[in-house]
Amino acid sequence: MDCWRKAGLIVALAALVSCAPVQRNVVREPSTALPAAHDTPSARYVQSEEKKHAGDSGFRLLTNATNALMSRIALADHAAHSIDLQYFIFQNDATGRLVAQRLLAAADRGVRVRMLIDDYALNDEYDLLDALDAHANIEVRVFNPFPTRAKFLPAKAVQMALQWRRLNRRMHNKSFVVDNNVAVIGGRNIGDAYFDAADTNNFRDLDVIAIGPVVAEASHSFDAYWNSDAAIPVAASGRKRDPQRDLSRIRDALAHEARAFAQSDYAQAAIEEFPRGPTADRTGSWFWGNAELLADQPEKIEANHDEPALRIGPKLKQVVDTAQHELLVTSPYFVPGVEGTKYLSDLAQRGVSVKVLTNSLAATDEPAAHAGYAHYRRDLLNGGVQLYELHPIPGTVQASTAYGTSSGISLHAKSIVVDRRYVFIGSMNMDQRSKLLNTEMGVIVDCPGLAEAVGEFFDRASAPANAFQVELKDAPHGRPDMVWVTQENGAMQTFEHEPGASAHRKLESLLLRMLPLDSLL
Repeated sequence: MDCWRKAGLIVALAALVSCAPVQRNVVREPSTALPAAHDTPSARYVQSEEKKHAGDSGFRLLTNATNALMSRIALADHAAHSIDLQYFIFQNDATGRLVAQRLLAAADRGVRVRMLIDDYALNDEYDLLDALDAHANIEVRVFNPFPTRAKFLPAKAVQMALQWRRLNRRMHNKSFVVDNNVAVIGGRNIGDAYFDAADTNNFRDLDVIAIGPVVAEASHSFDAYWNSDAAIPVAASGRKRDPQRDLSRIRDALAHEARAFAQSDYAQAAIEEFPRGPTADRTGSWFWGNAELLADQPEKIEANHDEPALRIGPKLKQVVDTAQHELLVTSPYFVPGVEGTKYLSDLAQRGVSVKVLTNSLAATDEPAAHAGYAHYRRDLLNGGVQLYELHPIPGTVQASTAYGTSSGISLHAKSIVVDRRYVFIGSMNMDQRSKLLNTEMGVIVDCPGLAEAVGEFFDRASAPANAFQVELKDAPHGRPDMVWVTQENGAMQTFEHEPGASAHRKLESLLLRMLPLDSLL
């Protein structure tokens, strides 16, 4: 066994040495968002809507995955001046390459494109980003990069171990801003699983399309990250290939794939569900309200200890503190900690109906996060908090074989609704990682209509047919037992153990609960 470990370490170190080093001190030209467009049909439509709602921002809720993808495609296709996008994950898969193809087409029209992608999940995506960066109108930067480009997982793991404190902190923000007039903000990354096009697990998620003053705030936040010391040009990693040749090749490949996608069953379904969004010929309706963009400061990843002034949590808590009747929390990874458990329990004890929706053990894609949540489950229930755990819902075929068939759905949405008046939608999970380690963003809106719409999303997802409600059942002797109540085939069912999870998953969760992982989750 020792020989195998040594061999693995040697291979990892060899791969690490062979990787090109990232030049973190490279010269970076600062840039800022371009002024809001005024000369396009979309811009004129947006501005006419804004005049009717002076000072407020407008929102359209994106609950459907295909709708969310095609909204981004439509916005890119209507861009005339600028596209700024910021994501934790931008995958080199079918939907990622489709978005890339539309960005490239926009750049060919003269649109300035700035792409800021966190380095954590980048592997073969670098080839795509290198090629795009070679375009005169596209600039790509990676956030908090590893010391070297390491497509080989063991090499990346070695780097993580050597620079743990820095590399464990990631940019989790997600935004897509077009012409400084329209923005998409929420929980979705760019990749098949976020748009119901993956072959295996797909995510149920939430985004909003936003217009109005909040868009300028999103651009301001983007600029702060783009010009931060942690944002490094993708070209600074010493790539060896000819980027112009790669751009020519990728252009042909992406165009071919886009034509194939347009003919797929997935694309036809997406067109049928396409939102009447922010363009002159798709006028639609909007939820309007006073809104504020909340975004952690990029310096959060450099802090040696918790600095509340750098993060959005305190401001979000101010809104939650106002709850009088109901608090709805949706978080796929929910690890409240001792402090958060007491806070939610105190709200429940003073008469607020506190409901939390998260993933069940069978549905989660992060067993460690579920293990962290399990530590607090009983205390939350004792405190009067109502807990709902999403079923591992079998997916329905919404795509051709070439673009994926969902075999299951996990929760990925992050939202908070207070008294069906205030609503937060963004990238932030209710866990210690989002609180202290990663950077996060979102919008908080004073709008009963939007809050009700997100509340209805919560109600549907937490309904007995879609989720387990975790309850305490009186036991003849000793402390009450936890049970999971749900509806199957029209009849209510009660389970006394984590339902739907395999024996392997249950054992994995049990072992993870023994580890002191809360601060990492």
